[in-house]
Amino acid sequence: MSLIWQKVYPVIVAILFFELIILVHEGGHCIAAKLMKIKVNEFSVGMGPKLFGFKKGDTQYTFRLLPIGGYCSMEGEDEKSNDENSFENKSVLQRIFVVIAGALMNLVMGLVIIGIMVSTQNLIGIPVVADFDENAVSCEALMKNDRIKAIDGMRVYTATDVFTGLSRSRDENVEFTVLRDGKEMNIDVPFDMTQENGTRFISLDFYMYGNQKTVGGVVKEIFAQFVSFCRIVFLSVADLIGGRFGVSDLSGPVGTVSAVSSAVKSNLSGVLRITALLSVNIGLFNLFPFPALDGWKLFALIFEGIFKKRLPQKIEWAINTAGLVFLLGLMCVVTFSDITKLF
Repeated sequence: MSLIWQKVYPVIVAILFFELIILVHEGGHCIAAKLMKIKVNEFSVGMGPKLFGFKKGDTQYTFRLLPIGGYCSMEGEDEKSNDENSFENKSVLQRIFVVIAGALMNLVMGLVIIGIMVSTQNLIGIPVVADFDENAVSCEALMKNDRIKAIDGMRVYTATDVFTGLSRSRDENVEFTVLRDGKEMNIDVPFDMTQENGTRFISLDFYMYGNQKTVGGVVKEIFAQFVSFCRIVFLSVADLIGGRFGVSDLSGPVGTVSAVSSAVKSNLSGVLRITALLSVNIGLFNLFPFPALDGWKLFALIFEGIFKKRLPQKIEWAINTAGLVFLLGLMCVVTFSDITKLF
């Protein structure tokens, strides 16, 4: 039984972490709606068949069988309503606040987790080479005390940026820009590649220096890492559009749960890092102006605010439906890819 539990519990923890991120997002919409006096018909934890629930005020709180998400259903959000407290009968600014609240909560969650990570570290990492592993190959080009300024053209400001830059590389030779003896130079640095779950990635074989923590230094590092995490999202989208990565390199819920469960088996720090990245990712990605996402609703509301008229309901419904079909299709492809990688 203990052997089975050792295999199962990391997956359970991963699913709960993923569910937490979704609930924080939907909770943001719910709290904002109530602040704007918008009627919330239902707040659901999980999807699928209803297990149990209770009603408080005008809102039905339900717990459903599948812990793979949740939703906040507001009066007049997707249909006509004569209720004065419906979503569609509130001002543009009020609706904008409700629409972006979910993403904002995810970003705040990411910032808080990063704060926990940085605050519990013994040192604050800086992008300066301190030493190498015993069998390191990067020492053929890098030297101790090299300050890393860029990786493959991506500017480096924190130690986190070093990991990001290396994760974007597709082969063993990576172009570094370093500051050495006061001179900035470009060098090609060799690395060994590791493969896991069908994905090849660079095996980091050097260490970086760390500074002693101060209050100012911790605050600065928290926000620097938060900006780095945000940049990862935009770089990932740019890399996908630019062809650096393909659809097979994307991860859906299955791949995400697999990654988090692997981190659970190793250390808490890895779990926190992945959870923070996921939370920031979901927050920012939802603000992209793509149909079926919060960003598209935001775009439609900005259009309404500028031109003083709403997009025709049939057109908006058709655009949202097309976007949803595309996202569901992409999710199916990515999930199939995730399952293939597992086996």
